[in-house]
Amino acid sequence: MKIRLDAIDWHILNELQADGRITNVELARRVGISAPPCLRRVRALEEAGLIRGYRTLLDEKQLGYEVTAFAMVGLHSQTEADLIAFEKTANGWPEVRECYMLSGEVDFLLKCVVPDLQSFQNFIIRDLTAASNVDSVRTALTIRQTKNDPVVPMKELG
Repeated sequence: MKIRLDAIDWHILNELQADGRITNVELARRVGISAPPCLRRVRALEEAGLIRGYRTLLDEKQLGYEVTAFAMVGLHSQTEADLIAFEKTANGWPEVRECYMLSGEVDFLLKCVVPDLQSFQNFIIRDLTAASNVDSVRTALTIRQTKNDPVVPMKELG
């Protein structure tokens, strides 16, 4: 069921996506309503599943994770059971930070974050290519990140 959002809801979502640590009082001030109805709206957005959670974004390089790379994975079989099995396996690999099932030539795209190139090579050889049903793996190392916007492009869709 699609939820109808008004301009204030959109403004709340935009502000929270930009800064999940904003206080309710400051959020209410920014969206132009008082704190109690603002908090009610945020809770309603959470209960409706529009707000799935809150995170802290870390600087991976400062924490020693120097390599971000992508792995494009082709499977031998694309039956639903095999796709679900691969997803479950990929979700268990700590190196894999994002996993997308794709249409087209590649079945899955994995975003991997690791300390160094040797760690990435070890992951590819030890885990990914050895995984059940994996037919092909192509990799691409990132040179630099040029954009990292929040997940949803905030534009009122009412």
